Amino acid sequence: LPLFLEEEEFIVNKVKKMLYSQKVAPYVFVLPFVISLLVFWLYPLISGIVMSFQDISFGGSQWVGLKHYQKLASDKFFKTAVFNSVEYMLLTLLLLIPIPMMLAVLMESRLTKAKGVWKVIMYIPALTSVVISGMLFRLMFSEGDNGQIPWLKEKTTGWIALLLLCMWRWTGVNMLYFISGLKSIDTSLYESADIDGANAKQKFWYVTLPLLKPTTIYVITISVYAGLSMFLESFMLWNGNSSPKNIGLTIVGYLYKRGIEKNDMGYACAVGMVLLVIALVINIVQLILSGTFK
Repeated sequence: LPLFLEEEEFIVNKVKKMLYSQKVAPYVFVLPFVISLLVFWLYPLISGIVMSFQDISFGGSQWVGLKHYQKLASDKFFKTAVFNSVEYMLLTLLLLIPIPMMLAVLMESRLTKAKGVWKVIMYIPALTSVVISGMLFRLMFSEGDNGQIPWLKEKTTGWIALLLLCMWRWTGVNMLYFISGLKSIDTSLYESADIDGANAKQKFWYVTLPLLKPTTIYVITISVYAGLSMFLESFMLWNGNSSPKNIGLTIVGYLYKRGIEKNDMGYACAVGMVLLVIALVINIVQLILSGTFK
């Protein structure tokens, strides 16, 4: 028994020494992130790639090679979904980059009073459930009994409603990103610009905009992914995955339709892989063009 206790104490001391070691401690802190990355990202990714080459059924799976990808090439509904998602992404970039940036500059200027209150007001929509937000906007733009404009039955008016929903939810979030970027800019640069006689427009163009580049690249990167992966907003706005003439059909919406509604998981995984490739290509291109990757 004394020998056993000595061995146990030796093992406990050895473990404590390892945990408190400056070489081991960083890996211990990083381990939860690594495990979650492997379990919730890498494993599903590999499984999705494999399943995209299979026909999946309750009885098992069958390897079909490139069948699903060949079918995607001639799938008109998939092409519509890709076109809608890319168009939505581009429009949200045009709206959710310059507008939040200008609001952030205005928020940090001396013209704005009660800045904390305005920041809270702008951020509150992001805390609202997408389900509730979509239902709210569907009711706002529904025809009703005496409605004369079929807002959600035509693409132009339907997309106005969709983009307004997007702006309502995410303008405040992107604004806070830009505010954090503005706070990292050295104020002495603005003082130097004042001494040189620069006006507000020149200070924004030659000081603020270049130094906000890292924040802008980050916001663009997450906005590209968010735009391409949009689903629930469209689903709730049109009260389902069947909008008139598929004007609200997105890539993720089509993935949901094939995988969940039609139980064709292999084909749905192929759709997901194409979405991943499109998002990666667009982000890599914009990172190269911005000089982040050289």
